[in-house]
Amino acid sequence: MVCCGLDDLGCGAVASPCELARRPTRYHESIHVTQPAKFSGRILIAFACVYVFWGSTYLAIRTGVQVLNPFFLVAVRFLISGPIMLGFCAWRGLRLRPSRRDLGMLALIGILILGIGNMGVVWAEQYLPSGLASLLVAVVPLYVALIEAVLPRGERLQMLGWVGVAIGFLGLLLLLLPGLREGPKGHSGLFLGSAVALLSAFAWTCGSVLSRRAKLSTGPFVGAGWQMLFAGLFNVLLTLGTGGARNVHWTAQGIWSIAWLVTFGSLVGYTAYVYLLDNVPVAKVATYAYINPIVAVVLGALLLHERMVPVEYAGMAAILIAVYLVTSSKLTSERAVVPAASSTV
Repeated sequence: MVCCGLDDLGCGAVASPCELARRPTRYHESIHVTQPAKFSGRILIAFACVYVFWGSTYLAIRTGVQVLNPFFLVAVRFLISGPIMLGFCAWRGLRLRPSRRDLGMLALIGILILGIGNMGVVWAEQYLPSGLASLLVAVVPLYVALIEAVLPRGERLQMLGWVGVAIGFLGLLLLLLPGLREGPKGHSGLFLGSAVALLSAFAWTCGSVLSRRAKLSTGPFVGAGWQMLFAGLFNVLLTLGTGGARNVHWTAQGIWSIAWLVTFGSLVGYTAYVYLLDNVPVAKVATYAYINPIVAVVLGALLLHERMVPVEYAGMAAILIAVYLVTSSKLTSERAVVPAASSTV
């Protein structure tokens, strides 16, 4: 999600797979590389970072929110990662001061994607297993497709894409069945947590669509740094407004969670993502959207002993197939404006 994919939904400037198809080739603003003829060791490591580290952010969030207030956790994470990202940009000699118009847009996008979108996932994981949360967040490409379909000059899905949307929402229903059976007063909080996760995914989607249409002059790293900073400040207000700072008790578990999210979610994962955009065809980079949830489910099962019921596994399969179909449809429909497969985006 910038990370996270959908940090994880990790970091706020991350494009959805559908959005990748229209991105211009400007991601190499701070890392100039040449096009490799085949996958090198660096590219394989970058894929491993995006797949594993972004997939692991749901586990780190679940671990951290057990001991820290969710608003506080998000505020600390982004108030650390944002300045670090901006410091990296300054070291690379990039221009840090956006125009007033761009600064306002970065604030709005950062609050939508990270301040609300990412925070909502963190809050929901108080009640949801990390694997289930990752699958609910995986509906973002479906949201993007539907919103773009109704916007003026928006992207139109091909038939394959609409089939994917239908399968995706069927899968979503299967994932929600256990919570719906319990009702809003269920003891496990599945109903409430699922509702918040889906609303946060919608906020993330709105921020992503706005980011695409905003035509910002800032590059991805500078934009990500500002978005994280604004998201952190927004969650400071939420922390103070809800009294979340009163009962903060630092533990090794909480510190580990924040350190992992900052280092591997917001910084390493995002840097690897931008590196891939400069070196790998868009269709391959877009695979993170359906690999990350699988990684999250596997890690949750192995390390937190999370278990899903059979109907949820069916929902998982449907969601992943749907994301693949929608992504494939978008990438195919945009080939007229996307560079050749061997080029970067």
